[in-house]
Amino acid sequence: MKDFALIGAGGYIAPRHMKAIKDTNNNLVAALDQFDSVGIIDSFFPNADFFVEFERFDRHIDKLRRSGKQVDYVSICSPNYLHDSHIRFGLRHNADVICEKPIVLNPWNIDALQEIEKETGKNVYNVLQLRLHPSIIALKEKIENGPKDKIYDIDLTYLTSRGNWYYTSWKGNIEKSGGIATNIGVHFYDMLTWIFGKPQKNTVNIHTHDRASGYLELEKARVKWFLSINYDVIPDKIKAEGKRTYRSITVDGQEIEFSTGFTDLHTETYKDILSGNGFGLEETRTAIEIVHDIRHAQPVGLKGEYHPMAKLPLAEHPFK
Repeated sequence: MKDFALIGAGGYIAPRHMKAIKDTNNNLVAALDQFDSVGIIDSFFPNADFFVEFERFDRHIDKLRRSGKQVDYVSICSPNYLHDSHIRFGLRHNADVICEKPIVLNPWNIDALQEIEKETGKNVYNVLQLRLHPSIIALKEKIENGPKDKIYDIDLTYLTSRGNWYYTSWKGNIEKSGGIATNIGVHFYDMLTWIFGKPQKNTVNIHTHDRASGYLELEKARVKWFLSINYDVIPDKIKAEGKRTYRSITVDGQEIEFSTGFTDLHTETYKDILSGNGFGLEETRTAIEIVHDIRHAQPVGLKGEYHPMAKLPLAEHPFK
């Protein structure tokens, strides 16, 4: 049984990590979040110590180490801009680290963390659960076994509605979240480059507060992508079903069905890491480079190749 500490216990994704720790027969000994409505812990680890101040959490983890109760892993579910700092915290306490995506916001942060890995002898793992999805694995195998010189045409659409709270939270601050492409798109870029190869061209058509769209040319694919958090852009058919999220990936016009099968992917991620595998820092680099470049690109508008939804009328910021 391994002992875990968790940073970011009050967030949306934290319960999946708690469940993964429990499902793999390990123990959560301490958790941190400045938000103290974390009763969800009782469903998994009611005996875990909980802190709302980083300094006291740091002291507690250090005391555990000095008393021979070393924390083996630190799981990180904190806001994106804090990942780099919290990963360093875990490594300094001689723990391996499991971090939500995006691992960091900038490519050079990966270089610095790799240096600390070497110094401490500990490892950093990113949650890239799409790589463990059966439909995605099947697609990768199909492409690998297909024609070696074929270039595939891909349309990626991911629409996940967010209310006005989004713009008040850290997620609505591009300096803290990295913007829409980073916040909700980074795992798709990782998945696509994992299957279709490294980027050759990265063009941004539009990039506003509620959507981003562009054209990404990979070694084996031409990708038109569109991401949005605006409910208005969701297809009427999906709205009629009472849904607020829509995801679609087509490869040469054929839909890749992966709307189900997400429930236990965090548990599968933990199993993979605990068995000696997992996805390390270097494997995250390409996707982080892509979202960094998107964030700093000057949108070109509706020129060249672009996703058909990029033509939809732009929306005003709700607080302007």
